[in-house]
Amino acid sequence: MNFFEIKHKSKGRARTGVLHLPHGDVQTPVFMPVGTNATVKAMPKDFLEEIDFDIILANTYHLFLRPGADLINEAGGLHGFSQWKKNFLTDSGGFQVFSLSKLRKITEEGVRFQSHIDGSYHMFTPENVVQTQAKFNSDIQMQLDVCSGYGVDRKEAEKALRITSNWLLRAKKEWEKEQENGYKGLLFPIVQGNFFEDLRKESAEFVSSLDMPGIAIGGLSVGEPKEEFVKFMDYTVQYLPEDKVKYVMGIGTPEYILNAVASGVDMFDCVLPTRNARNGSYFTRKGMLSIKQERFIHDFGPLDPECNCKVCRTYSRSYLRHLFKEQEILSSILASYHNLYFLNNMVKEIRDAINEDRFEEYYNTFMTNFHSGV
Repeated sequence: MNFFEIKHKSKGRARTGVLHLPHGDVQTPVFMPVGTNATVKAMPKDFLEEIDFDIILANTYHLFLRPGADLINEAGGLHGFSQWKKNFLTDSGGFQVFSLSKLRKITEEGVRFQSHIDGSYHMFTPENVVQTQAKFNSDIQMQLDVCSGYGVDRKEAEKALRITSNWLLRAKKEWEKEQENGYKGLLFPIVQGNFFEDLRKESAEFVSSLDMPGIAIGGLSVGEPKEEFVKFMDYTVQYLPEDKVKYVMGIGTPEYILNAVASGVDMFDCVLPTRNARNGSYFTRKGMLSIKQERFIHDFGPLDPECNCKVCRTYSRSYLRHLFKEQEILSSILASYHNLYFLNNMVKEIRDAINEDRFEEYYNTFMTNFHSGV
């Protein structure tokens, strides 16, 4: 089955497409809000539907630890449990194991780790991570991988890549078993290789040879300079099949999204829009706006005059500042709504620009305005 259709290609690598998933089609390029615990923080599912999202991300590590895969399965998967009826992408939990767990041991078999919640020990293997995500009824699941950080030496990067590649073969075999049992979700392999070009090429060619539904580019946005991110993303994409949907994990600023689209990437996610929102930082056409600043005390104008979301249509900068300073829960709700609306609207504009062969013009105009200052 052809899970991904390319609709239009612009000059360069930017393109629009449609991803066919069990809980509805997804137009690409697409930004996916992060709902770590089967909820996007401060955002009821109705708000996500209102903004017009078709897919959100949930986190395997957190949901595996609490409330557990069996309970979620009993509730009808993530869709029944959360009542979000559109698509879920779940990551493998590997990155959280490596970033949150104080004690972890990576072996050929898998990774043994200590819960950040209660210190209990658990084991992730390529097989049980696939099984867990199948219990979630994930529409897209990710393989278990080893994500090495920016600046590690070549020996460590080579070892991480070798283990990741071996784990992929085991994950693919387990996913095929789940498919035989009626599971409809897709499995994406993850390209690793750290910041070594030959390792990136080796990984990209290996995952491409397996002819899987889509491909994720991992090991980026892990603390490297922006120039390195763009360089290695662009370098990696050239070795991936053009007809496969491509996903870069962990990017959520306009600049990174635009660079990803220009490189031929179709999917991206990040906690940044909602995390920024909780800290009083808003996306606007003219850049980031920190609502806590005193200059907004008597500013009764809209947050972003060019935004058509209900927050900008309804509330003033003065009121939004007041909510933030008083630490009202509503501050996080309204800011999260606006930031997610802003990015989703931007991605819709990007799709229109690609379809009308004016992506380069849109890119330049948007970035000029975004750096002009609020």
